[in-house]
Amino acid sequence: MAHLESESSFFPQTSSRLPDDTVFFSIFPDASLSASGSEPSAALQSLHLQIIDFLSPFTSPYIWQHEPFSLSISLSPSASCPCTDTPLPHLHGKLKYGDNLEDEWFAVFLLFRISAAFPSTSIRAWDTDGEFLLIEAAFHLPRWLNPETSRNRVFIRGGDLHIVPRSRLPDPSLLASLRFLLERGGSESRASDPVQTALKNRVSGYPDRAWRSMHRVRVRVPVSVAHVLRHEPFLISLAVEGFYDRDVDSMKHAAKMEKFLNSREEEHVVVNVKMSRAMYAQLVQQKFQAPSCYPMPGVSDREAYSEAEIGMKIACGMEMMYQERKKEGEDGRGSGWSKYKENLEKSGYFEGLLAGSKEYKRLMENAEEYYQKSSSVSRTREIMSAPVRRIDEILALPYSEDDFKGQEVAVSDSDSWLYDGEDELNSVLQERQKEMEFYNEKKERKQKGKGKEEGGSSSDANVNNFDLGDISKSMEQFIQKVSSYKGAELPQNRDFKEVNLDVDRFMKDIESMLGGQEQDEDESDGSEGSSMDMDFEDESEGEDPNDDEKEAFMESYSGAMNEELKNSTLDKSFEHVNQHSSKQNGESSKTTEEKEDDDDEFTPIDADFNLVKNLLESYSSQQGLPGPASNLLGLMGLQLPKDSNDK
Repeated sequence: MAHLESESSFFPQTSSRLPDDTVFFSIFPDASLSASGSEPSAALQSLHLQIIDFLSPFTSPYIWQHEPFSLSISLSPSASCPCTDTPLPHLHGKLKYGDNLEDEWFAVFLLFRISAAFPSTSIRAWDTDGEFLLIEAAFHLPRWLNPETSRNRVFIRGGDLHIVPRSRLPDPSLLASLRFLLERGGSESRASDPVQTALKNRVSGYPDRAWRSMHRVRVRVPVSVAHVLRHEPFLISLAVEGFYDRDVDSMKHAAKMEKFLNSREEEHVVVNVKMSRAMYAQLVQQKFQAPSCYPMPGVSDREAYSEAEIGMKIACGMEMMYQERKKEGEDGRGSGWSKYKENLEKSGYFEGLLAGSKEYKRLMENAEEYYQKSSSVSRTREIMSAPVRRIDEILALPYSEDDFKGQEVAVSDSDSWLYDGEDELNSVLQERQKEMEFYNEKKERKQKGKGKEEGGSSSDANVNNFDLGDISKSMEQFIQKVSSYKGAELPQNRDFKEVNLDVDRFMKDIESMLGGQEQDEDESDGSEGSSMDMDFEDESEGEDPNDDEKEAFMESYSGAMNEELKNSTLDKSFEHVNQHSSKQNGESSKTTEEKEDDDDEFTPIDADFNLVKNLLESYSSQQGLPGPASNLLGLMGLQLPKDSNDK
């Protein structure tokens, strides 16, 4: 946060996919929408310093898991910056929270406070899940809002969440949404009160909640490690990260301890170290054998051994982090000012001016003044990005074990929270369960109201008043409706247009596809009846000169179909009209000769009866569990009664 950083350091170009466990945020000042030339740079620098100054009281007591909350200036679009595809000057940043979700929501709290303190700004926040703020208020969002429609719509402004309405901007660009918030925002875009409440509840208790998540523990470490942490307590984050993310190569550095344990004779001192609860858990929960060069007390003194064990993990993590970064040469890119100046030139800050000109010197003086001010306000980011150089500077200063003797070291904080988090988890789950129950109840009441208005079946239907005919009617409505490009849609509560089918054109296409061949042999067989029991109204003579030809084709087509079905057992799997009628009337079974006659005569099937029969059999096979039959009927607004124990 102390200086303008390279955009490539924020958003790597090696992959278009956003890194995991990282939250991104952008701050767009209203002045950037109309400013031009060097004015945006000066305005952003001023805003940057004001925000840093404003956040300092909130962030100074806090130890971040991987990196501190920070902001950088972006004056031009870049392929490595996912904030915007618009040449719009803004502030942006990222925060890797890793296993400590507390960091992400503390950052969200800071963004809400920034928006309230600087009302002429619009802020975006997102992570690998997308608009994660909407996820927190999922039960209260408008139905049209989803991941596909939320792009460039969700902002934090004036201390509230704003959602650009679809009725105003169907497919907004970032610039269009920012202009809408500036010109016609306010009540039009402000999210509903339930959405605001859900988010405010999530960030309530901060910053005290974040400060309470800090854990202080007594540790026994080499005096060199104690000396580094005394000057820069934020480096504990990198030490724990080096220990937790160790691999085979980095373990080789811990086996030697060349930097922080020159010899076994180096004194070890007891100090108090502050870290986040997540860091403490990462140290305590992992078993780690001390290197042979690292002296450890006997296990008989449990308290002293526990302090030395945690201190050993911190020292080894510091060693591994230092050696790995030194090997990678991350600190060999020059001083902070050199990198800052280089980034200014890449971003076009000097506007192509010649070095040494009057205007160039003025811009350079402004840049130097801004860099000095921003560095004096916060040095954390610079230290965390260049730990090797800073550690070397600290260890170059004189120090000894006497600096830590005679000082009272407070006892460690209780770590009972590490083992009794079940109550807190259950509380969160119960809260989410209540939200789901409230949402489901509201949805059921709405569906019941619609069902009463439309005269549909009620959810408390029983065997006595349930009409099986509703099933066939609903299915018939479904078949006769037109679906959209999104797929098949059920007819309930939907306004469909009926299908307009040109029968003549359809039959001509079928006839042309079959080649218009006349099958004289099939005509005689087809005269016995149609397998589909298709009834065509007789048209008046003279209307179509091709009536005879069409009728011949239909008879030929039906006859061929009947012949194919006669040789199969397909017709026996359906209930036919005559069979169904005889069963209902309780008629006795037919003789063998009558059955053979029925086989020769392909009688039409009862489509409605077969539909209901098969659906009921499928529903019964579910045995009260969810299944395709109950799901399909439920979407149609039908609910079958439970099976009765009575015959």
